[in-house]
Amino acid sequence: MFEIFHYSFMVRALLAGLLVAVCVPVLGSFLVSRRYSLIADSLAHVSLAGVGAGLLFGGTPILVAIPVTVAGALLIEYLRQNKRISGEISLAILMSGGLAVAIVLATLSSSGTDFNSYLFGSITTTQDQDVVALLIGVVIILGIIAWNYRSLVHISFNEDSARIAGINVTGLNYLLAAMTAIMVVFSMRIVGGLLISALLVIPVVAAGRLSRSFIWCMIIAIVLAVIAIVTGLLFAFYAGIAAGGAIVLSALALFVLALLLGR
Repeated sequence: MFEIFHYSFMVRALLAGLLVAVCVPVLGSFLVSRRYSLIADSLAHVSLAGVGAGLLFGGTPILVAIPVTVAGALLIEYLRQNKRISGEISLAILMSGGLAVAIVLATLSSSGTDFNSYLFGSITTTQDQDVVALLIGVVIILGIIAWNYRSLVHISFNEDSARIAGINVTGLNYLLAAMTAIMVVFSMRIVGGLLISALLVIPVVAAGRLSRSFIWCMIIAIVLAVIAIVTGLLFAFYAGIAAGGAIVLSALALFVLALLLGR
């Protein structure tokens, strides 16, 4: 079992996966409590459009995907707050549109990069600079969340009450959407663009069956995500399957276990 640590790409994948597992469920806790889980799916599809643009124009796909995905997140939040169209409709439009643009751009691209690695994740593509960038992003995002924790919890359960209390609801909503977009892009290497939303939602929902407070739900969700990441990567390594699929299946197994054991 420990022979996995003899391969540098697996060590990088495990480190990156653990960083994702620590940060993504924290963001997912706020999204699930607001019944806004589908934003992760929409942002994942938008991020794939950014990857397709990067492949077509010769840029670094992840670096191109970050501003594209953040812009998509801000647009979704703008449409939600201004009620130009309903939240579900805006998510559906961006989800289908983002994937369509991604497929077209990837098809037009003549680069030799495998687009499927961004769709489903690839443990062999994680580089040292990816882990460093992910670490910096996770530290910054968790720091912002810790600084604004009480306000974010207040907003998650009652936006009107938060506004009366003097909290900058609009600004924090945009900030949360942008942070979610960044983590979606950073997680593509490990989980894949089509599956990252599962890691944002499944551990949080499973933790909700095992906890009685918001903070404990968040902590348990992190633990479950860590278990899913490690188990999934080990299974992917030894079985020779896509890491993203193995991770999500591990998370689903933990969710079923939580359903059986939880209240």
